[in-house]
Amino acid sequence: MSTSIEQQIVTLLAKSDKRAITLLYDNYADALYGVISKVLTDEDLAQDALQETFIKVWKKAKSYDASKAKLFTWLYRIAYNTAIDKVRSYNNKSSKEIQIDTSTVYKLTADSINQDVLDIKKHLKTLDEKYQIVINALFFEGMTQQEASDELEIPLGTIKSRLKIGLRELKKIYDPELKQS
Repeated sequence: MSTSIEQQIVTLLAKSDKRAITLLYDNYADALYGVISKVLTDEDLAQDALQETFIKVWKKAKSYDASKAKLFTWLYRIAYNTAIDKVRSYNNKSSKEIQIDTSTVYKLTADSINQDVLDIKKHLKTLDEKYQIVINALFFEGMTQQEASDELEIPLGTIKSRLKIGLRELKKIYDPELKQS
């Protein structure tokens, strides 16, 4: 890369001149794609990362400081970090996907359901309302403790305490031996 083209790109970037992107792409795309390809083996993801790299370069153009790094070094860091972010995002997404074929959820039969607990909602109504609200939010509405805290505007510690007490009270209903202690 000749320093005159590099200087021209830096000058255009500083002025937010769109011609800088064309020059960047023509002169650096292959090298940056090579950097990204070492991190991402999937060609589609690598292409996405390259595109994101150029978007980031454009958005961060004014932050480039030639006294701190050569243009390629700056571009390299952005491309490399974008590729790493892509790997993390892909790994995070794929770990959250439901694997239908390999589901470990067992199938319940009528024989395996404890008939004694089917009336839990009825027994829940015998508890103080403050415990009912928390247990209902967590178990029947599927909220996390933090979500219940936010939604019900109750401190997280109070949510945890009410859950513990509420479950202890329900346990007394289902395990009468606990009532005697």
